[in-house]
Amino acid sequence: MDYTKLEYYLSKPRLNRFLQATGSHSKAQKLYRINLRVSQEFYPVLNLFEIFFRNTVYQCVAIYFSNPNWIITEKSGFMSDQSLSSSNYFLKKSVQKAERAIRRKGSPITAGKVVAEQSLGFWTSLYDPHHYRLVGGSPIQGFPNKPAYANRRFINQKLNIIREFRNRVYHNEPICFNNVHVEFSHAKHIEDEIYDLLNWIDSDLTKYVDYFNDIDSKINLVNKIFP
Repeated sequence: MDYTKLEYYLSKPRLNRFLQATGSHSKAQKLYRINLRVSQEFYPVLNLFEIFFRNTVYQCVAIYFSNPNWIITEKSGFMSDQSLSSSNYFLKKSVQKAERAIRRKGSPITAGKVVAEQSLGFWTSLYDPHHYRLVGGSPIQGFPNKPAYANRRFINQKLNIIREFRNRVYHNEPICFNNVHVEFSHAKHIEDEIYDLLNWIDSDLTKYVDYFNDIDSKINLVNKIFP
């Protein structure tokens, strides 16, 4: 596609960053395509991580409350604890929003449907101190293979940087830059973080994700622009 036309449809500010990094219109277009391809390869990896993680955490909390429907019943339980006023009762409001969306579809409200409606932020927030203590620290049980040094805070940090990266990918933000330099080091770091957490849940999960992971081959396409 002609660069001017692409610039019109993508917006000049979005494409300018690629132009400034490469110095030519043709290379800018190539880098933009490579960035999209790498982002595309992250989709199944991020998607599977999110599903595996949320279901693991959900089961941990379900065991703690001895209740497989806790995401519904705990709206009037720990999610309404006065200590959560400073977070504006994020969990409870997220569940209520999900229930409204399910009702609009004319579907019955079930725990499974409410779980499916939640954002990654819902699950990672269970590792924040104010939520974590109210569920008895049960979310940490989702990582039975974690090293001894990996406490709540350490895992929470990993989860948050994965969530932030996931949002960049899902909102079509570039992931190929380190300031003004072209590099995928942060993307590779996120891949490592995901694999760490999957291994700490169950090493078989990493083998499953590997089948869908072609991130490295797409990153290596950059070598065709900067040999």
